[in-house]
Amino acid sequence: MGHVTKFSANLGFLWTDRPLPDAIRAANAAGFDAVECHWPYDTPAKDVKSALEETGLRMLGLNTRRGDVAAKENGLAALPGREAEAHAAIDEAIAYAVSVDAACIHVMAGVAKGVEARYRFIDSLVYACDQAARHDRTILIEPLNQYDAPGYFLRTTQQAEDIIEDVGAPNLKMMFDCYHVGRTEGDVIAQLKRRLPIIGHIQFASVPDRGTPDHGEVDYQTVFSQIQTLGWATPLGAEYKPKGETGVSLAWMSMRT
Repeated sequence: MGHVTKFSANLGFLWTDRPLPDAIRAANAAGFDAVECHWPYDTPAKDVKSALEETGLRMLGLNTRRGDVAAKENGLAALPGREAEAHAAIDEAIAYAVSVDAACIHVMAGVAKGVEARYRFIDSLVYACDQAARHDRTILIEPLNQYDAPGYFLRTTQQAEDIIEDVGAPNLKMMFDCYHVGRTEGDVIAQLKRRLPIIGHIQFASVPDRGTPDHGEVDYQTVFSQIQTLGWATPLGAEYKPKGETGVSLAWMSMRT
């Protein structure tokens, strides 16, 4: 394709020792092309927006709140009886995304199972897509592996594809995390190719330890090259857990193809 692979720093895992605006500046200094985050809500949106404008980086996405973290909640959108809270979390995330001009909102399903949970998740996503469309934003859903997220409702790429089809909204896409797919389904490149039309963002980390992408079961040099061949141009999300300081962990960035 002739262009260089671009990377987005996931500030949920990288530079977590700094306030979010300073983490954005650190990502810029390290040569990242964009940033993304998990839950930025403790930081005033104007401070994040200021750091983004200063660095010229784009915020690609953020997550809806998990709920009661102490109770091991991991999202609200699929939880029966929590519709009002789920909608409030979606409204909050969209408003923050609009304030900092983040392109995507990841709506977290939560720990749930069964038919009722599926109905709840679809209802939440219909609501989210409708609200997000008013601001030209994309809603993402992400299958998570059961080692890291026990009991999480959305587990596989096929399940995500079925739900996206049922919701039928053009601004609903799958967040394809090579790490989660590698741990759950394997054959990351084949899954990427198969799901490409419904993918809205791609993330990565080594399998199985969720570290830097220069080791482990998935050959990311090949994965990145294949993603290039597929014509994907959006920065790929570096959502790995560094051992020690983030700055020391960045030698893998030479893997740009």
